[in-house]
Amino acid sequence: MPRYHYRCEKCAHEFEKRQSMTEEPIKICPVCHGQTSRIISSTVGISFKGTGFHINDYKAKKSDVAPSAPKPAKDSGAAGTTAKTS
Repeated sequence: MPRYHYRCEKCAHEFEKRQSMTEEPIKICPVCHGQTSRIISSTVGISFKGTGFHINDYKAKKSDVAPSAPKPAKDSGAAGTTAKTS
């Protein structure tokens, strides 16, 4: 269920309420009984429930993954040295 944010127009009290999308919006402030308005929230309405989500839950199958390019072979010579010519 989504959470809706409300603000009282009389006392500026802000609160949130979990409601079904088909429920009527709250019109009366629980503190001063003034008129409320729904605040447009920038938060995302995703709720992760359960024992947990793991990276391997949505891992691609081996048949779906493109084969990787072969890695270049390491040079057995002295790496990082340059020959100076005189």
